[in-house]
Amino acid sequence: QVQLVESGGGLVQPGGSLRLSCVASGTLIWRYRMGWYRQAPGKQRELVAGITQNSGTNYADSVKGRFTISRDNAKKMVYLQMNTLKPEDTAVYYCNAESMSGNTYWGQGTQVTVSS
Repeated sequence: QVQLVESGGGLVQPGGSLRLSCVASGTLIWRYRMGWYRQAPGKQRELVAGITQNSGTNYADSVKGRFTISRDNAKKMVYLQMNTLKPEDTAVYYCNAESMSGNTYWGQGTQVTVSS
């Protein structure tokens, strides 16, 4: 069983930065593809950034060049550095882990609000 806990969300002004963190327990995360998703009110949950077991990354077009995903397998941590934040980045951000067999795990989410 994998438990994921996110932190680092909050209120930030447009143009500002936040760093989200996700700590995993109950497993060794090197086995998992990790990702950050977000869900804004009235919208579907969407992939923001993903990182493979070999640290290959992919990003939603809307965040390319602004967000960076990284992982530290030894610390069981996944990070999302978010720069040049925009009001449309406002959402609940979720950490995700997907095993090679297709099992998926979610954190409880952390709220990010971008507003002046």
